[in-house]
Amino acid sequence: MKITTRINRLTVAITIGLAFFATGAMAQEVVKIGYSGPLSGGAALYGKNALTGMEMAASEINAQGLEVGGKKYKIEVVALDDKYNPSETAINVQRLVQQYKTPAVLVPHSGGIFAVQTFNEKSNVLLLAYSSLPQITERGNKMTIRATGVITNYVDPFIRYAMGKYGKNLGIANADHDYAKAWTALFKPAWEAAGGKVVAENPMSYNKSTDFYSGVSRVMQAKPDVLFIGGASEPTALVAKQARDLGFKGGFIVMDQAKLDEMSKVVGGYGPLEGSIGVMPLVNDPSPEAKLFVDKFRKAYPGRDPGHEISQNYTAVHVTAIAMKLAGTVTDAKAIRAQMDKAVKILPKEHNPNDHKGVNDRGGVLAETAIAVVENGQIKGISLSSLAAK
Repeated sequence: MKITTRINRLTVAITIGLAFFATGAMAQEVVKIGYSGPLSGGAALYGKNALTGMEMAASEINAQGLEVGGKKYKIEVVALDDKYNPSETAINVQRLVQQYKTPAVLVPHSGGIFAVQTFNEKSNVLLLAYSSLPQITERGNKMTIRATGVITNYVDPFIRYAMGKYGKNLGIANADHDYAKAWTALFKPAWEAAGGKVVAENPMSYNKSTDFYSGVSRVMQAKPDVLFIGGASEPTALVAKQARDLGFKGGFIVMDQAKLDEMSKVVGGYGPLEGSIGVMPLVNDPSPEAKLFVDKFRKAYPGRDPGHEISQNYTAVHVTAIAMKLAGTVTDAKAIRAQMDKAVKILPKEHNPNDHKGVNDRGGVLAETAIAVVENGQIKGISLSSLAAK
């Protein structure tokens, strides 16, 4: 009798304990944000940096706690490798929506973004598009947020600097993926309209090769004053090094996908990149917001420095979490999209290292353009007003 009573009491205690444990576990539900980008191949560093920024933001949000509509949530980033292949991006995003129920998915390359835009409105998934092509928002896709500024901000200052310092003959030796093609389509006529001449054009498969000797050699035969290069940072750096090895003395116009600080690590410093103009490295940005983020990142990831892929996609996740709170939902992507502009405007400075101002009617983030040049082996910030005066 006593044994039976003790067993019954033990059963009740275990049941209560399990119920308490289940209640605690259920108190924090999981909302998954998807990612499809290159995690292998020539653009792997680029894709991993974007993912690092997302994961850093998710970790901060989870540490602070995310409460939406009276419920507590944990953010989980689900990452799939698309090898920079747009068709694989489309497959990945469909899987993220159907299998993981992601209300938002981040894609960091234009080819993949355009592929997802063919179905994301119908699938009711918010596309966080990390690419500076203006066409991304010009298409009128109502479920897309372009998570950075536009390349048109760079074209004129890049031309003014390079042409004014090195000459009018341009050699194009950039990558051959969709983003690079779009850049070239904008840049080439702008260079010619400014009085320049394109003397050679030989795009290369940056993401599939590490030997650019023959491709760069063909461009060098035309004796360009300036080389227009760009893709992911690592292969872009190898192209610049190959040009220097072949005796090129001119300047580099570096497409914004490549980052000068990351390139310098590949070529052994800024010396081989002398005369380059490109995006201001985040670690050299003098703004308080950038410095705060750099210090925070270095503490979280000792021995590493953050670049724009990390910082911008970090911000994208923080903004999405705020938009969910404002919308009162983690599942209604349309309601979340409707709050993105307000979310950017109330974003704490410590989560906004690139000083995003808001989101325009078409879904494009409003952001300033920060440009830098390499002079005397050092990074130097350069103002748009000084270039306009030339």
